[in-house]
Amino acid sequence: MDGALHRKVALITGGGTGIGEACARLFAGDGAGVAVMGRRPVPLERVAAGVGGLDVAGDASRATDCERAVAATVARFGRLDILVSCAGVEGEGSVTAMDPEVWRRVLDANLETTMQIARAAIPAMLEGGGGSIVNVSSLAGLVAPGDMAAYVTSKSAVLGLTRSMAVDYGPLGIRVNTLAPGWVWTPMSRDEMDVYAEARGITPDEAVAQATRYLPLGRMAEPVEIARCVRFLASDDASFVTGAVLVADGGSSAVDIGYVSLL
Repeated sequence: MDGALHRKVALITGGGTGIGEACARLFAGDGAGVAVMGRRPVPLERVAAGVGGLDVAGDASRATDCERAVAATVARFGRLDILVSCAGVEGEGSVTAMDPEVWRRVLDANLETTMQIARAAIPAMLEGGGGSIVNVSSLAGLVAPGDMAAYVTSKSAVLGLTRSMAVDYGPLGIRVNTLAPGWVWTPMSRDEMDVYAEARGITPDEAVAQATRYLPLGRMAEPVEIARCVRFLASDDASFVTGAVLVADGGSSAVDIGYVSLL
């Protein structure tokens, strides 16, 4: 069924799993042409086959791979209207405790990818008269969990990059916004819950219950719920929205943790 993205063309990094996959499926259902990019060919091929789209294996932190992905998208669909930057990883450790390689890897995966794919995509968008970029950050870009210095830094930097791009390219017809999700039930979150559960001798279900116990909605989001937020920012329904951060965290950032922890 055609929807808000009918006849649009979208390139989605991190498109093989999680939020990126959910965006690909939702966008295609709306009538958009979809290209997915990521480092693992097998999940990309599965998603692309499921949506009648294009898969481009590559590392979005590398300029040449990004240029190739944009060129392949334009060659397949004739234009590029929407870029969704979902590529990313986590990394644990405080400044003094983490391996320096973790710092470099996380900033490459979360920040460098966002810049490089935008750098490659913007000229193609300008040729089509403009477009929309949605950078997927995290609630950790606004508030800091413990022992995640690289992750928090990278996700916070995405907010600044978004604002800068919004100012630079808004006059040329390109809107740029950030989505900051909280807990989302993705493969990454499942792995986190498994590690948390093993470390504390509890079940994964108990770990999820602990992670969400203070959330007003009391649960993690399904990936499609976050994809719907991305769709709004990407679509003409958000035509006067740029340089903004949309928080989709189940109410987590509204909670006074110091108070509720006493209850």
